[in-house]
Amino acid sequence: MIRIILADDEALGLFSLQKQLEKLNGCVIVGAYQNGAEAVEAVLREKPEAVFLDIDMPELSGLEAAEIIMSHLPETEIIFATAYEEYALKAFELAAIDYLLKPVSTQRLAKTLARLSQAKAAKIEPDHPAGPSRTKEQVTIRCFQTLEVDTGESGPVHWRTNKAQELFAYFVHLRDQHVRKDALLEMFWPDIDPKKGYTQLYTTIYQIRKTASAVHPGIRIVSGDKGYRLELNGVVVDAVTWEEGLQTAPPLSEHTLARHLQLLELYRGDYLEDCGYWWAENERERLRMLWYRHAMRVAAFLESRDNAAEAFQLYFLVQRRFPFTEEVYWALIKLFTYIGDRVSVERQYDTLSQMLHDEFGTKPARTLEQWYRERVV
Repeated sequence: MIRIILADDEALGLFSLQKQLEKLNGCVIVGAYQNGAEAVEAVLREKPEAVFLDIDMPELSGLEAAEIIMSHLPETEIIFATAYEEYALKAFELAAIDYLLKPVSTQRLAKTLARLSQAKAAKIEPDHPAGPSRTKEQVTIRCFQTLEVDTGESGPVHWRTNKAQELFAYFVHLRDQHVRKDALLEMFWPDIDPKKGYTQLYTTIYQIRKTASAVHPGIRIVSGDKGYRLELNGVVVDAVTWEEGLQTAPPLSEHTLARHLQLLELYRGDYLEDCGYWWAENERERLRMLWYRHAMRVAAFLESRDNAAEAFQLYFLVQRRFPFTEEVYWALIKLFTYIGDRVSVERQYDTLSQMLHDEFGTKPARTLEQWYRERVV
């Protein structure tokens, strides 16, 4: 039996919904409330499998109630009910398991119960012997190049809206920090009425929770102190793991070179580069520079061990990613000089001179220009 709680501020509507559900098999009503706050308290206490919420309720709307319920019971299914078509569309956008447009027929409610039964069966399915359940270690949030939640299974995680994806990325970006709701409104919905902004915020938080709970039970957005905090509970973030690996890596040597090269390869691309989030720019540049400095150290080490081929390969990779950095041109010019490739020395110097002129209106550093004239010209 599916345990259900109902919430509707209109007594007649609440009574009608309860009587219709009682006629159907497969569910039991454990509570019916005209007050949204009382309904939420009952849900947290009784922990039903599903909650029917009227969207347009005074004091605490259905959207707000759903936001609170999802923060504590992400597995609870939400069914929205409303007399207004525009709210019905909003309920659909929330990725709720169903939405009902009043007046609701018994036949329509039967379809809702069928969906709830299917959802309940799907939640039990992972424990079936036919396939092992997903472990925490199999989930990684990737932030290099783009946002990707890798579940170890086929296919990417799809977000209901672009705003839900960006807000989730922002929570991952802050990691365990508390973020006030008013700050989120100012950042993500700065140009709309605050009341509508809060509705958009609750809607987006609900979408994130529904998606995240389906991916991994450890990913939770916790409400508190007029804001939110993301808990990952062991789920890995690639940017964090990569930086920790860089900080704890042993000194460069012949024996540790493979580890340092692996760290360079794990950097798949700049932090959230494809997403274009403005708030990620500082972190993107910070991580870029960490990779740059590490790559230049490894390339110099390869050069010092007379491994010119791999040193060239790494320097060229750095040059592609940092085409406006004079240091890498200087390193290539010296290495080409060392192996006696005069043509490539001249080509690198000319490319550097042109780049500096076009981008900065300057010429190569005096020390480099003097070195070049003494050895090449």
